[in-house]
Amino acid sequence: MNTRFLPLTVTAVEKTIRDAVVLTLQPEDAEAFAFTQGQYLTFSKDFAGTELRRNYSICTAPGGPIQVGIKRVDGGAFSTWANTDLAPGEVLHAMPPAGRFHAPIEPEASKHYLGFAGGSGITPILSILRTVLAREPLSRFTLIYANRAVSTIMFREELEDLKNLHLGRLNVIHVLESDSQDIDLFTGQLTPEKCSALFHHWVDVASADHAFICGPEPMMITVRDALQDAGMGKDRIKIELFKSAQTGRLAKPVATAASSQAKGTAATVTLDGRTRTLEIPRDGTPLLDAVNAHSMDAPFACKAGVCSTCRAKLIEGEVEMIANHALEDYEVRAGYILTCQSVPLTDTVVLDYDQ
Repeated sequence: MNTRFLPLTVTAVEKTIRDAVVLTLQPEDAEAFAFTQGQYLTFSKDFAGTELRRNYSICTAPGGPIQVGIKRVDGGAFSTWANTDLAPGEVLHAMPPAGRFHAPIEPEASKHYLGFAGGSGITPILSILRTVLAREPLSRFTLIYANRAVSTIMFREELEDLKNLHLGRLNVIHVLESDSQDIDLFTGQLTPEKCSALFHHWVDVASADHAFICGPEPMMITVRDALQDAGMGKDRIKIELFKSAQTGRLAKPVATAASSQAKGTAATVTLDGRTRTLEIPRDGTPLLDAVNAHSMDAPFACKAGVCSTCRAKLIEGEVEMIANHALEDYEVRAGYILTCQSVPLTDTVVLDYDQ
């Protein structure tokens, strides 16, 4: 097993809806798995000789047990196995918690948070919500949760319990695609028009300090744009995207593919305190794959440009980053790149994974 992946024992497997489970995990190294609300774990498992890595968000608050919610995906090997065969006592392997889908907790502050979740996108938002309610007693949270039907709402009972425990501080609006509701506005999909109506009648965007969005990519783009149209600054909106139209492979040769006959690129790579210089091809191969072809074990999870696990700082040289769904604008300006999506454009590049 890759040394970046540490063992966790499954202590409980509970159904939350028909096709989703919640795993309770006990790490051997508790300190390594201390987490911040909204973070995720990257799991690794071998299926018939092929390693699969999958990200699943922690749905609990820091200081409590580690739990992740896994919804079964059609054709998904890991999610199907977790929902059908995984049992207590199994040992899983995961990287320590990662991700920046959160805002600092300020115990004395009085803030208003917005959360927009679609389907299993509730998991990191539930972690944030639980943390805010417990650790910022003067703050409140408005959650808009979109699902196909009542039967597909993950953590429905938990959300009701939180509403009752924190009276007046948690408002949950369920938007259901197929089940009719008493209020027509809460039926259907989160279209731009529906977001506009919600913001006009039910959700006070002007009073919100932070907005967190997690769900299918089209929904997240719609909500993000609607929030900005309603006056919320881009810096106050956070998006968590694990699935993307990007496959992690280059769909077409990059603009400099004509240089593929060149000798390649000399890449100087610093990782885990070691620095090596590698000769890598300039043929459209992402830097991550080229580096790992030299057995350097550079970190990665999704290979789709959405999780930032493979982030490194470009110290010297130029690259073309094909997709970026994870890095903030200020990080790109500071020189950080997603190596799973970056191909070299110059004869030399210098990368530092440790910064």
